[in-house]
Amino acid sequence: MYRDGVDLLTHISVLSRFGHALSDETRTRVLLALKTEPRYPAELADSLGVTRQKLSNHLACLRGCGLVVAVPDGRRTRYELADANIGRVLDDLLAVVLAVDPTCCPNSDVDGCC
Repeated sequence: MYRDGVDLLTHISVLSRFGHALSDETRTRVLLALKTEPRYPAELADSLGVTRQKLSNHLACLRGCGLVVAVPDGRRTRYELADANIGRVLDDLLAVVLAVDPTCCPNSDVDGCC
C-alpha cells in the first residue's frame, strides 16, 4: 500500500520496527534526544558520547525503520523524528511500570533478558 510514494506499513510491521529501534541503547538515546528537538549528527554524537561513525550507523538504522528523517540544512543535515506521534509514544512508554521477574534473568539488568 502506497501513499505519495511512501510505503505504508501494517501495524505489526510498525511495532516490529519500533521494537528493533528500541532494542539498542544508543538508538533509544538518539530517539529520546530527538524527542526534545532536531539535532545535527556531530552534536548528537558528542552529547551521547559515541563516535560519529557509530552514530551514523544508528541514524541509518533509524531512517530505515522510518522513525527519523534527515533534513538538509544548507551544507549540513539535521535529524528529527519522522512524526510528532513518535515523541508521544516515547513519553507513553516511559510512563509504563514494569513488574520484572528476577528469576527470568537473574544475572542481567536488561541485556539478554527475556
